[in-house]
Amino acid sequence: MLHLYVIRHGETEWNKEKRSQGRLDSSLTHKGKADARSLGARLQEIEFRQIIASPSGRTLETARLVKGDRMIPLLTDERLMEIHLGAWQGKTENEIKSLYPEEFEAYWNEPEDYESVGGESFLQVQQRLVEFLEDLEKNVRDGNVLIVTHGVVIKNLYLLCRNSSLKHLWEPPFIFGTSLTIVKLDAGKKELQLEACISHCSSS
Repeated sequence: MLHLYVIRHGETEWNKEKRSQGRLDSSLTHKGKADARSLGARLQEIEFRQIIASPSGRTLETARLVKGDRMIPLLTDERLMEIHLGAWQGKTENEIKSLYPEEFEAYWNEPEDYESVGGESFLQVQQRLVEFLEDLEKNVRDGNVLIVTHGVVIKNLYLLCRNSSLKHLWEPPFIFGTSLTIVKLDAGKKELQLEACISHCSSS
């Protein structure tokens, strides 16, 4: 049996600007760094077999801050990367809404029908996440694993745990920066034990 401690990267400069990141990147804000360190302190007594992060800069920086000086192996896996947003990447929410109104509407209100302009669908993200989880369970039989990833990946994890469809992708909870979700993974069965907890986060 595995326990997955799943966190989203800390707040970034582009998050504050409501600018789409996807496979692009921006630096953690002061709050993002502080929240990651605070989460590291919160998890200090948990013994982790390993940390697996998306190779994006913002996730790696978060992972290192949470890890601190603890001797835990830190690995990366591209299947944990954020959804590829194609032509949207680097643009603000208002720019996307203006340039791609139909796709924007589908992204937020009909996710099962969303078709990216040069990027990925939500289903493609879910498929690579399923593959990652299957491989993880084959390779790490028990213990605790810390996963550092992105909002859309975590949203798809919730759907898998709830055996729910893509149309429910954006239902609560909201996945804030460094929020902590704990999932029990046992013979392919996925059980949510803690959902998007931010009790360690600062208010500003």
